Amino acid sequence: MLYQFFKWLGITKKGFKNIILGCALMAFVVVNIHIPNKITEGGILGLTLFLKNIFNLNPAIITPIFDISCFLFAFTLFGKSFLKKTAIASISFAIFYEIFLKLGPIMPSMYNVPLTASILAGLGIGVGCGLVIRQGGACGGDDALAMIISKKTSLSISKSYFLSDLVVLLFSLVYIPYTRIIYSLITTAISSYVVDKVSLFNTNYSSVKTLKNNKYINV
Repeated sequence: MLYQFFKWLGITKKGFKNIILGCALMAFVVVNIHIPNKITEGGILGLTLFLKNIFNLNPAIITPIFDISCFLFAFTLFGKSFLKKTAIASISFAIFYEIFLKLGPIMPSMYNVPLTASILAGLGIGVGCGLVIRQGGACGGDDALAMIISKKTSLSISKSYFLSDLVVLLFSLVYIPYTRIIYSLITTAISSYVVDKVSLFNTNYSSVKTLKNNKYINV
């Protein structure tokens, strides 16, 4: 039964576990580091927050529109396998996020040591996101957008992430003090770098070439 399920997903059992682990790690980091320490996000989440603060648009409506648009565009580039894995990742993240939110933060506040919070947040999101992308899926519209940019340009996944986040964070300067944006940029830079390293970890040259062509391997 499970074999057929994994075959339908186009993924191995180990790959499936990596997606679940990656989503759990990202949800934990968002609840325990991002939210309590006021670390701003770039990408689609940051864009929706910008639109809320400037134009008073409801994130609950705007976020799904952006996410679905990115997923559908990415689907035209990467096929059904991408969409299936992304569905698993998105549902997993939502479940873990709800669980950790109900449990509440278990890590001590790092609001007064924002550099430490930024570094830990970048490492956690980078590893978690890298585990999901390594399997050819996306946890949210941000991931799909980075994969699209990487596919359509010569940029690596890490540079694609950083570019999209940087643009949004610069817009966010309109309503967020630059002192907080700096720490968000540190988080973005670290997570972007780590995503690349994790998604390509322990792959040979041919595997890297395959990943670059966006035909992701399952490991």
